[in-house]
Amino acid sequence: MKRVSVLAIVLALAAAAPPVLAMGGAPDPAPAPRPPAARTESGYTEAERAVKARQYEQAIKMLEQVVAKEPRNVDALNYLAYSHRELGRYDISLAYYQQALGINANHRGANEYLGQLHLRMGKTKEAQAQLAKLQKLCGRGCEEYESLRSAIAKAGGRS
Repeated sequence: MKRVSVLAIVLALAAAAPPVLAMGGAPDPAPAPRPPAARTESGYTEAERAVKARQYEQAIKMLEQVVAKEPRNVDALNYLAYSHRELGRYDISLAYYQQALGINANHRGANEYLGQLHLRMGKTKEAQAQLAKLQKLCGRGCEEYESLRSAIAKAGGRS
């Protein structure tokens, strides 16, 4: 009796399961996991476009909304700092760079842009310190390192 009920259960489960090898094919792959919320949902992509179009005031408003939704979005904080820097608001810019680097000390963009801010503020030694950090992070060949190195050289700080 036990063998019959076990067999009945196995057959019932097999009948209820979808056919795995119907017509000799492999089972359908599982659906891909959904990616995390797209940056467009947070408004980041639009804000990034505004930064690249040099519409800094508009970008700041949009980036503040992104950061309100995603307070640990280092890229948004970096662009907030960058936008304020481009508008000459160095103290605000510095605070955002520090906030971004407090979340991710190895963010290459924030490290480079902080070095650029130091140059604008006449703080060549601090800019060189950021360059040294970038060298440790990504070597002499990475884009962020080369950009900051070039800016320091143009500012007369050798490098």
